[in-house]
Amino acid sequence: MAEVWLASDSELDRMVVVKLLAAGADRGRFEREARAAAGLSHPNIVQLFDFGTDGRPYMVFEYLAGGSLEDRLVNGEKLSSDEVLTLAAEVAAGLAHAHEHGVVHRDLKPGNVLFDGEGRSKIADFGIARVLGTDTLTDTGTVLGTAAYISPEQVRGEPATPASDVYSFGVILYRLLAGRLPFEATSPTELAALHRDAPPPPLPPVREELRRPAGIAMSALAKEPTERPAEGTALVRALEGGAVGDGDTTRILPPPPVGPPRFPRRRLALLAGIALLLIAAGGLLAAILLTGSPASAPAGPILSSATAPTATANSTRATTARSTTAASSTTATHTHPARTTHPTTTALNLTTAISPAPPPVTTVVTTLPPPSTQITTALP
Repeated sequence: MAEVWLASDSELDRMVVVKLLAAGADRGRFEREARAAAGLSHPNIVQLFDFGTDGRPYMVFEYLAGGSLEDRLVNGEKLSSDEVLTLAAEVAAGLAHAHEHGVVHRDLKPGNVLFDGEGRSKIADFGIARVLGTDTLTDTGTVLGTAAYISPEQVRGEPATPASDVYSFGVILYRLLAGRLPFEATSPTELAALHRDAPPPPLPPVREELRRPAGIAMSALAKEPTERPAEGTALVRALEGGAVGDGDTTRILPPPPVGPPRFPRRRLALLAGIALLLIAAGGLLAAILLTGSPASAPAGPILSSATAPTATANSTRATTARSTTAASSTTATHTHPARTTHPTTTALNLTTAISPAPPPVTTVVTTLPPPSTQITTALP
């Protein structure tokens, strides 16, 4: 389909990969690959830099110097648990991004998982990718993909869906965990038939930290697409501890407990604290009202507009009132039941106008420790 060259970008001084359409190859498929790659931008997908025609159509991709996953598995050596978990999470994240943008890879395999200089894995080669909602690249009944990683529905000639990529992901994960493929045969046709018809053999025992990926691998290898994780996002959730795992495609949660709702201890403590604050605030307000309101004060020689019969009292009455209060100070003591509030001191300056206006009257209210309250009225 294409020739792939390592090239030097003289403008940006970097190495790039140039993919040239081969003579006689399908130009429409080449352009579809460019559109599919151009619509994706993710740390775990190879980045497309440019597309154009210079005698032949070409695409320019980022250069990944770390080789492919196939290169790492060719010797049959198993990866460490951390490498398996990281690789699975990164490939699943790349698939999730592609599926969210309506792109089905259709040929996911270790040779199409590349590594950059920092060891990050990236999905490459969307050459036979299908963009959902557009015309397919092939007629119904045509088989596309690599036989060792092809999904059962693709072998049957049915349209590929995101669940088809999930199956290929399951084959890769199975190989990472077991050190071998789930199916092996002497010919691609026989191998494809095994993917279509034969149940996958159980995985050998794995380490504790790999039990969840092992369950996801077996779940992804289900023959029917509806029995697998639906797409890349479901794989990501499962690897992070979501619903799919330990061989199940769906986790049934237990019903909620029957009975009145139970509040956490922290919430109960908070509610109790609020209640105590409200009680304390109410006590403080009651203390102020009892000690400072006119209704709580004893009958005495304090004049106000409330005690005067009318606002037009004559001067004789006003003089009499002043004569009555000629003493320098009058003290009244009123006893209240003992209260639990702390002693407080409140000073209120009140000015009461009488016609004709006498000198202003100043009232100082002092709350003493329970059980007594002293009210002192001083005239100028």
